[in-house]
This record gives sequence, structure tokens and C-alpha cells, in this order.
Amino acid sequence: MVDTSFNACAPVQISDDDIFTAMREISGYLDITPSDFKELYLKAYQHALSRLTRIVKVKEVMTTRVVSAKIDSSLENVAVLMAENHISGLPVVDGKGKPLGIISERDFLEAMVGKKSAGLMEIIVQCLRGRNCLMAPVRVKSAKDFMTTPVIIVGGADSVDDVSNLFASKRINRAPVVDGEGRMIGIVSRGDLMRASVTGGQE
Repeated sequence: MVDTSFNACAPVQISDDDIFTAMREISGYLDITPSDFKELYLKAYQHALSRLTRIVKVKEVMTTRVVSAKIDSSLENVAVLMAENHISGLPVVDGKGKPLGIISERDFLEAMVGKKSAGLMEIIVQCLRGRNCLMAPVRVKSAKDFMTTPVIIVGGADSVDDVSNLFASKRINRAPVVDGEGRMIGIVSRGDLMRASVTGGQE
């Protein structure tokens, strides 16, 4: 019997169905040479990943400790939150914890006319606190004036595969995860989805 787990080579369990499906995709007589086996393995691996990412739910890969800003937070406070937590974006929520928008580094970059530098968020904090800065005109604004809306949200029961497709079509890097009442229960990033696609949700 052939061991189909491939644990030494891959972090996912390849089922018999994955292998049989892959075998059906290979035309002609299947002579198990190294080349044939490699082709069979790669196809079975792809089928396994596709199957598992349809099974794995967002709630299994999302981050539950969410750093967020209130809608009336100053931009300085938003920048401080992002800098201190080493994150590139955060959701803006109302008093009930429902996401209303997203603020990302890109929003700050646009305000700074595309200036780039190491330690970007730390520089933004100093810029908002100081003078003679390109961001001086927006220093008095709040999160509601700066956030990107409408916010794209996902549910905890959504599949990793579906959310990955959503991210690609909407060209976004993160989305708040909400419960049935619209309250935020987590956040999922492109990185979370990529890790789930590689491991099949098996950490």
C-alpha cells in the first residue's frame, strides 16, 4: 500500500480521491516513472490544497486580537496605534464594535504624496505631531475623514478559498470578520489566507 500522507514533503493530507482525480487527468497509459510520479504528485497536491481551502473556514485562520480605531479617533492616535502594534492597517469601528471603514498605510502615503522611508508609521507619528510637514493640513482630521469606505467584510463561516478570490477581485489585503449581528470578531489578512493555502489549515 502506498503511503499518501506525504508528511515529509507536504503539510497537507492527500486523499485517495485526490490521487484518483489526478490520475484521471493524465492521458494515456500511466507508467510510473519518476517523471510520471512527479506529475501525479503535483496534481494530487493541487487537488488536496483546493479541497482543503474549500473546507477551511475563515474563523480558523483569522486573528482574534484586533487593533481597531473608533470613528472619532484623531489621525495621530490611529498612526500611533499602527506604529506601536507594527501593523499596516486597521478597521474603524462604531460604538457597538461594527466595522465602518479601513485605514491603511496607503491612505497615509497618498496624503504624503508618495514619500517612502523606513519606519514609515513612526515618521508619520512625528509628522502629525510636528510642523512643516506635508501632512500638516490633515493633522486635525479624524478617522472618519480618512478611512476607506464602504468596508468589505467577511463571515467566520466563509471558506478560505472564497475569501481569497474576494481579496483578489477587490484588490484588498485585509477584511474584518463579523458575526451575524455585524459585530467584529476578528480580522483576516492576505498573509493569513496564504498560510492557510500552503498548510491546508493544519498548523
